[in-house]
Amino acid sequence: MTMLGILGGSGIYDMAGLKNATWRRIASPFGETSDEFLFGVLDGLDVVFVPRHGRGHRHSPTSINYRANIDALKRAGVTDILSLSACGSLREDLPPGHFVIVDQFIDRTFAREKSFFGDGLVAHVSMAHPTCSRLAEIAHDCARTAGFPVKLGGTYLTMEGPQFSSLAESRLYRSWGCDVIGMTNMPEAKLAREAEICYVTVAMVTDFDCWHPDHDHVQVADVVRVLGENAERAKTLVRMVAPRLKAARPEVCPAGCDRALEYALITAPAARSADMAAKLDAVAGRVLKP
Repeated sequence: MTMLGILGGSGIYDMAGLKNATWRRIASPFGETSDEFLFGVLDGLDVVFVPRHGRGHRHSPTSINYRANIDALKRAGVTDILSLSACGSLREDLPPGHFVIVDQFIDRTFAREKSFFGDGLVAHVSMAHPTCSRLAEIAHDCARTAGFPVKLGGTYLTMEGPQFSSLAESRLYRSWGCDVIGMTNMPEAKLAREAEICYVTVAMVTDFDCWHPDHDHVQVADVVRVLGENAERAKTLVRMVAPRLKAARPEVCPAGCDRALEYALITAPAARSADMAAKLDAVAGRVLKP
């Protein structure tokens, strides 16, 4: 059965057509989630909304408990995650208002817990293809049908923040071939991979990063306006994606997301920490069963 998790900002939760909406907390052995999760039914599909920064934007990108959020989504039964993220553009042809269906990441964060695994139970998951191609194609097709400016495929540079880039950093990231820059999608994508949840990022451009000659002339009002427009487009996208997921879930993910841990566990069974295994009952229970 498909259950869709939506990670994003508060602007997308007030959604027309959401039935049986209720906020409730899901406990996680990895700590407290960003907030309560909003459970509901959208066009016949069970959905869970996660306020990534907490309602009222209480958590910085660094202080978000990414592990608790992803673990709790797994415990709630989520099979697919649509991550909606505001970002800056590193390309002239990706102006404010454009969507990018991200398929690659460069992780420049350094102050976050990036794995569920560790001492006592070690695992190495492939991140060569960090997003789900099936979800990406659905999101792209829905965005195009809705008439949104959208690019399929792109590299998202995740910086630590909370400060924005220096001009030298912005120019460096452009030289690396990055498309957009943001602060929240790592380690989110890594953890979703470890939890064997299909995951895709829709990066929503709010402005050009500081490399752009017009960057210093952008007014706060312009950014706020684009944020509002992007939030409305994001809600439309979620409403369009939901019935597509309900109607077309394959038995196994063609991208292999639901089997990412198949050969990832390195620690020999006799040497595994019982405490670690207990914490990982949701994330890795499929491969930890005797």
